[in-house]
Amino acid sequence: MASVKEQSKAKVNASSKFSKETYLFWYEKMVLLRKFEEKSGQLYGQQKIKGFCHLYIGQEACALGAVTALTKDDHWITAYRDHGIPLALGTSPNAVMAELYGKVTGCSKGKGGSMHIFDKERNFAGGHGIVGGQIPLGAGIAFAEMYKGTKNLCMCYMGDGAVRQGAFHETLNMAMTWKIPVIFVIENNGYAMGTSVQRTSNVTELYKLGESYDIPSEPVDAMSVEEVHLAVERAAERARNGEGPTLLEFRTYRYKGHSMSDPAKYRTKEELEEYKAKDPIEQVRATILENKYATEQELEAIDKKIKEIVEESVKFAEESPFPSEDEAFKDVYVEPNYPFIIE
Repeated sequence: MASVKEQSKAKVNASSKFSKETYLFWYEKMVLLRKFEEKSGQLYGQQKIKGFCHLYIGQEACALGAVTALTKDDHWITAYRDHGIPLALGTSPNAVMAELYGKVTGCSKGKGGSMHIFDKERNFAGGHGIVGGQIPLGAGIAFAEMYKGTKNLCMCYMGDGAVRQGAFHETLNMAMTWKIPVIFVIENNGYAMGTSVQRTSNVTELYKLGESYDIPSEPVDAMSVEEVHLAVERAAERARNGEGPTLLEFRTYRYKGHSMSDPAKYRTKEELEEYKAKDPIEQVRATILENKYATEQELEAIDKKIKEIVEESVKFAEESPFPSEDEAFKDVYVEPNYPFIIE
């Protein structure tokens, strides 16, 4: 297998499209995602974080490549491996960590936990614990933008296991029929919990599922942040031009188990090391050094800064209060603003 440095050189044509600022943004944000998740795993082991916890380690490029390809007015929705995308969008690490702790200062007021992260300010609509449940919601968010006449779209992420749900197929059919501006993203990390893609269907190239509905569909090397950006950019252009949805199969990998309770014994150490050799952060780091966008010392300073940010988020979560009992009855219903007229 080619080394990270060789892979970086092979992508020189793609990398020339992106600026020094973009590469440094990618590096800093991906390191934040990695360090935040590593700390979350450690805290879960200490029973500071309870419930379910699904880490994004290895999949950082899936979020960051898309962030730089879209605008702040676009929308985002995903499943329960949901810490990475809001952090990539700029959600405060303090608010995310506090939510993992179940504290009232969390971005879902401590009531959502790891699987239900939300950030209305950044158009991040969750964080959904039901497998595939977010897929029709993502299309609905995009339909609302189309109905209002904007050029905004919705990024709708799902895992490879979710494509076996009926809601996936029903939503793809409707989205293409109505030309809804939604980008469906399958984060194919190879395993639906502990079941490999090969054991669930004869169709193992998941992007081909979109072709059944005449949706433009393609596989993407999602260990490469550049390739993710370019694929999302193409899909966004189609959506904004009224051409409807795109289905992207992000071929990625999670270094940890499905959740913190998963020892991941269903895969080999050799397989894990094969993907780690293509680590998205190391690829960006190699490109930065190759192009002299930053020195080793400057990158080490970024690493140090990120470590301090993550440690601060832990301190913030530790010192924050738990929600009061009456908080359970808040945000359940929305009172209508009477009087209103239905025509």
